[in-house]
Amino acid sequence: MIHVVLHNPKIPPNTGNVIRLMANTGFKLHLIEPLGFDFEEKQLRRAGLDYHDLSNVERHANYDAFIKAVSPERVFAITTKGKARYTDVNFKAGDVLLFGSETAGLPTGVMNQIPEQKRLLIPMQPNNRSLNLSNSVSILVYEAWRQLEFVGAREI
Repeated sequence: MIHVVLHNPKIPPNTGNVIRLMANTGFKLHLIEPLGFDFEEKQLRRAGLDYHDLSNVERHANYDAFIKAVSPERVFAITTKGKARYTDVNFKAGDVLLFGSETAGLPTGVMNQIPEQKRLLIPMQPNNRSLNLSNSVSILVYEAWRQLEFVGAREI
């Protein structure tokens, strides 16, 4: 299983979409507080539909609390300041995919804890700022799951 971490997400529908994605892939979602919304907010529930009960979501007071709880071997920050493409990584079970908030990205204090070679970039056209958070999560999650040979997926 891969761990997906949203650090201080602000937009309820993005988090709801990610909750639905986690339910469909079997990955675990970690939310680093503070959240920019009430976890029971209508927009969050609407975007996640009825997948909240099927997904594995854990909340943490801060990034250090997350690290202490999970003790991950590898953490990859997904950032527009990345030094490597996400496609250059061989993902493995237990890896962490860390995403910053929609408005500010990852805080400097958190980013400084991630080695440069583990700061991953999603390629984009020049002069564009960023992709939507839930779209970015989807890109990384499906690449990691593909590399793990879609373990747990419905058989075809």
